[in-house]
Amino acid sequence: MAQVAGGEHAHHGPKHDYNLVDPSPWPIVGSFSALALAVGAVLWMHGSAVGGFIMLAGFLAVLATMFVWFRDVIRESVRGDYSEKVASMLRIGMVLFITSEVFFFFAFFWAFFWGALVPPDLFTTTWPPEGVHALPTWQIPFLNTLILLLSGCTITWAHHALREGDKGTTFKALAITVALGVIFLGFQIFEYVELVHEGLTISQGIFGSAFYMATGFHGFHVLVGTTFLIVCTMRAWYGTMKQERHVGFEAAAWYWHFVDVVWLFLFVSVYWWGGNMTWVSPAIQ
Repeated sequence: MAQVAGGEHAHHGPKHDYNLVDPSPWPIVGSFSALALAVGAVLWMHGSAVGGFIMLAGFLAVLATMFVWFRDVIRESVRGDYSEKVASMLRIGMVLFITSEVFFFFAFFWAFFWGALVPPDLFTTTWPPEGVHALPTWQIPFLNTLILLLSGCTITWAHHALREGDKGTTFKALAITVALGVIFLGFQIFEYVELVHEGLTISQGIFGSAFYMATGFHGFHVLVGTTFLIVCTMRAWYGTMKQERHVGFEAAAWYWHFVDVVWLFLFVSVYWWGGNMTWVSPAIQ
């Protein structure tokens, strides 16, 4: 009983160096939601009629899980469960997570560069695929680049305002950042519709699959980052973020800057370089 009492005291006291959270169902719920999203997406891409519904249900479940999980983490922070040591470990965890995301996108860049520089020699291939025009680099992609660069400035502005204790400016800057993220996603959806109409689909060889997987997953990360920032914006509105320590905001800002950097690599390598080079590789007889 003494150990139990001590554990309860450690949990509710903010002075310990361990993040002892309440039992939570959200990790397992989030896992099954992500599984439904992935399975639904695979079924949908293979022409299954029910795949789209499973993918949508999984997507909505992921968003709902993110919302309630964020809510619980915020409650833990407000009641004082996070000491400076815990905050430091949370920062390290976010850095490791972003590192894993770097390697995630590295795989797509590897596939794209391999397809562009070392094409298969078993059959005749073209880059881009036949019937597909060069990517319009200086239209929507360039506009989206400017949008994300501007969003990087506004989130830095919000961080500076929060550290200065200016809650009003923090909210305004975060709201602008969220709006820019939504605008980026809107333009990307419009770009996808135009490219599909012009004949570029995910089934168009290495070019099509690598392009849509890389830019599509980046768009998904923008959606996740925007959701992350919406939570921070709501917290700024209600004044629950602390001027002296705001690990949640820092994590959101780091994630958003990571999304910006990935897009810069995508713009230069996929749109500008790889999207405008042309060649025909004859098959070896």
